[in-house]
Amino acid sequence: MRSVNDKLGWAKIDWKTILVYVALVFIGWLNIYAAVYNDAMGGGFDLSARYGMQLIWIGISAVAAIVILLIDDIYYHQLAYPAYGLMLLVLLATLFVGHTVNGARSWLVFGPVSVQPAEFMKVAAALALARFMSSYNFSLSHWKDIVGVGVVLLVPIFIILLQNDMGSALVYCSFLMVLFREGLNPWVYYALFLIVGLFVGSFLLSPVALLVLLVLLFVVTQFVANRNVRESVGYVAATGLLSIVIYALSWAAQWGVSYYHSLLVASLVMLIPALLYAYRHKLSNIYLYGAMFVLSLLFLGAVDYVFNDVLQLHQQKRILDLLGLESDLKGWGYNVHQSKIAIGSGGFFGKGFLDGTQTKYDFIPEQSTDFIFCTVGEEWGFVGSVVVLVLFATLIIRLMKMGERQQEPFRRVYCYGVAGIFLFHTIINIGMTIGLMPVIGIPLPMFSYGGSSLLAFTVLFFIAVRLDSQNSSIGETYKFY
Repeated sequence: MRSVNDKLGWAKIDWKTILVYVALVFIGWLNIYAAVYNDAMGGGFDLSARYGMQLIWIGISAVAAIVILLIDDIYYHQLAYPAYGLMLLVLLATLFVGHTVNGARSWLVFGPVSVQPAEFMKVAAALALARFMSSYNFSLSHWKDIVGVGVVLLVPIFIILLQNDMGSALVYCSFLMVLFREGLNPWVYYALFLIVGLFVGSFLLSPVALLVLLVLLFVVTQFVANRNVRESVGYVAATGLLSIVIYALSWAAQWGVSYYHSLLVASLVMLIPALLYAYRHKLSNIYLYGAMFVLSLLFLGAVDYVFNDVLQLHQQKRILDLLGLESDLKGWGYNVHQSKIAIGSGGFFGKGFLDGTQTKYDFIPEQSTDFIFCTVGEEWGFVGSVVVLVLFATLIIRLMKMGERQQEPFRRVYCYGVAGIFLFHTIINIGMTIGLMPVIGIPLPMFSYGGSSLLAFTVLFFIAVRLDSQNSSIGETYKFY
């Protein structure tokens, strides 16, 4: 007869990974303490200060972790869809009765307690996606299944965007990691990288230079696939020659057509012989390259509209500041500028605990939340920053290993989903503080002050631990599904 520990799976819990989580929570609390501390405050248990409130949330999170480990793992599979539906309703309710903080209507207030439902939606989305992708005969090579995944992820994204919370919506990009692991066509990722590159390039390059690079990119791509040197060189030469002819005729006729539009027309016209070549030689991949080329042109045409009419002013300024096109150190660029000063001033070993001047004198806004890593860099220096990064990397890698050792898709997809969320938050948040990522206002897991954030990350993490602890019995656990 199995012991209670074996029955609950506690004997197989990954305690080493839990230890990493505990270390991150403890170090995070120390940095929250340092970020808000001043000589007039009480001790570490002062509930009027943020570090005191964070201790309460750490206690609540610890209780939640124990409860999660006690619940039979089969219920996480059974309750995935109900939890997803419930959280969607809560998100919708927040649109109407929620409180607005920093321009986002994304908070529910219950007396002295504020809760951000978008944080817990990530848990429900990870469970729902894991259940959907573990359903019978699921495959990312089937369009209906891809559409289903899109619905699961896009519905909460749409509602969160209506709340004006761009940062929380972008977090759902983290699920691309699990989709890649489960076999989503790599072309999707090439397309995403291309979109990002075109968006950035539209600010840094002239239209002509960007169009030339785009033509060369697709010519080189199809050459690598088809090894047709003569045809590839001929296409580039013919496109360039035709663009010059069109521009010359326009100049002679005084039509006022720019060289950019001449090159654009030439590249589109030259697609016709390229597609005929593909048809004659049965090179279907050229159809794909041609379609992506046309879609890229359409995307470039929409960049100005998206930037000027969709993005808000502060988002526009942050992008321009990130790309170095504008410098407003006392305005839009103030946070990041002060953040880099604080981190750089820490040197190799840091200034010491509670000795950070940038932190102590409140030069950095949101220094206990979005910019908490500044305190790490200033007071703990390069060495302390590396230690924190190593701990995060260890946690994420161990979550991925949890996923790899699962025998059932539900557990694997969920573990990879959690790893992706942690990875996205870590890269974006730390990237914000050192000026490598746009400021989108997402917390650093277990470090940033906030009960919703800490509790949501705790729930995400310990469900993964609980599912992993029962890996050996997975074949029988979900047999009837």
